[in-house]
Amino acid sequence: MGEHLKALAYYEKAFEICQKSLPSNHPDLATSYNNIACVYNKMGEYLKALSFYEKAFEICQKTLPSNHPDLATPHNNIASVYSSMGEYSKALSYYEKALEIDKKTLPSNHPDFANSYNNIGSVYSKMGEYAKALSYYEKGLAIKQQSLPSHHPKLANSYNNIGSVYGKMGEYSKALSYYENALEIDKKTLPSNHPDLATLHNNIGSVYDNMEEYSKALSSHGKALEIRQKTLPSNDLDLATSYGHMGSVNKNIKDYSKALAFYEKALEIQRKSLLLDHPHFALLCNNIAGIYYRTEEYLIALSYYEKALEIYQKTLPSNHPDLAASYNNIGLVYDSIGEYSKALAFYEIALEIRQKTFPSNYLRLVESYNNIGGVYDNMEEYTKALSYYEKALEIDKRTLPSNHPDLAASYNNIGLVYDSIGEYSKALSSHEKALEIYQETLPSNHPDLATLYNNIGGVYDKMGEYSKALSFQETALEVRQKTLPTNHPSLADSYSTIGLMYKNIREYPKAVSYFERALEILQSALPTTHPHIKGIRELIEIVKEDMIKNS
Repeated sequence: MGEHLKALAYYEKAFEICQKSLPSNHPDLATSYNNIACVYNKMGEYLKALSFYEKAFEICQKTLPSNHPDLATPHNNIASVYSSMGEYSKALSYYEKALEIDKKTLPSNHPDFANSYNNIGSVYSKMGEYAKALSYYEKGLAIKQQSLPSHHPKLANSYNNIGSVYGKMGEYSKALSYYENALEIDKKTLPSNHPDLATLHNNIGSVYDNMEEYSKALSSHGKALEIRQKTLPSNDLDLATSYGHMGSVNKNIKDYSKALAFYEKALEIQRKSLLLDHPHFALLCNNIAGIYYRTEEYLIALSYYEKALEIYQKTLPSNHPDLAASYNNIGLVYDSIGEYSKALAFYEIALEIRQKTFPSNYLRLVESYNNIGGVYDNMEEYTKALSYYEKALEIDKRTLPSNHPDLAASYNNIGLVYDSIGEYSKALSSHEKALEIYQETLPSNHPDLATLYNNIGGVYDKMGEYSKALSFQETALEVRQKTLPTNHPSLADSYSTIGLMYKNIREYPKAVSYFERALEILQSALPTTHPHIKGIRELIEIVKEDMIKNS
């Protein structure tokens, strides 16, 4: 923050001198306005940035002919602020005007065309219109390929942009391919500690993180962090970004103490470098909240999520996607503590923003529909739950490859609702579609497979097909035994579920054996007065009584 304020002070002194000595429409005044705007933009003070960029633009309009190439620059500057503010239609309008100027004044393969196409692509990417984003990024790449040598760093930038879109689309292998092409170019043309290399390592790390290949993710993010530690001052915001990425991967592998340590390093840098109501600060509050949410410290999580929301409400327009994410996060906490009416209220605000801001096939809408469906499911309003889950599935089908894990999650949600309303054949059909996708795309010991085997087993149990039910539940247990610590609560769930099935088919000694294993785990993890422990003890006594009656 201190460096930005120093820069601002110097630019303002320069502006004051220019203002006193130059006419009001002098180009040097426009330069001063641009410099001041640029600092405000970096500080996240977008309205101030916009005001100064518009003053610079006004001078340019008065002093340059309407088709002058230099007019494209102020259009681009104003567009970039609108893009940061989430006002995408305005951003597009200004970027398209810049492109129009370029078309009138430059040859068709001029590098500035590539920049304009990239800028427009970046807005469509933020809007979730990935096909359009790809189209513009590919136009930019084609121009660069015609006019630049094959290992020019600007080609790497295009590969990076295209990779980011494929990453957002969940097409991770394509994303990796483009990122690796970019990395190959940068390694040949840039010094080994160049910041662009760090950015690419981070991007590759994020793809591996999404693919749940966490060791590779940590390796890539670690390389980025190492470059930045060597080349940047200790309070540089890019270092905070690297610490944030390391925190996120450690959060995903459930090493929460390490994750918090990385997030706190990032927080320390941001406190020194940013205003406390900067959107980046809010992002970090969200990340820290995510850890407390996962460790079920819901009130602390809520506190951080509310801080983030407060910052976004002060600094962003009311329809900004980050505001939607904040409302959604708070909804998740209320959902987890069983305050369903509050959860629903926050989820619906998030959905309303997303519906206003994004196209009807945007994947964040899927998240909102699933969350609202989940609340109605918990409230046993199954018709409403099914309606929202089906909306989510419809978008997934239109936008994702047919074997994408998110499609499986949608089928599973729908299967659970059909199970709850007793439509077991429909439940099985949905669960089996999910299983087919997971078996194609996930390793055989993935926890999501165990959950699905468990769900299918539960349906067969309710249908009275106990041998099939037992087979699926034992497969679920087998997966969990391979992947979870021996005292994990999910193992207790599996043991108790199988115990109930053996009870139902009157194999009482086996039922007691499984219940006792579940009890052993629960006693090591929960207080002795916990109702789950009491429930298992009662089941053991009931089964023992049944053994005596039937002996």
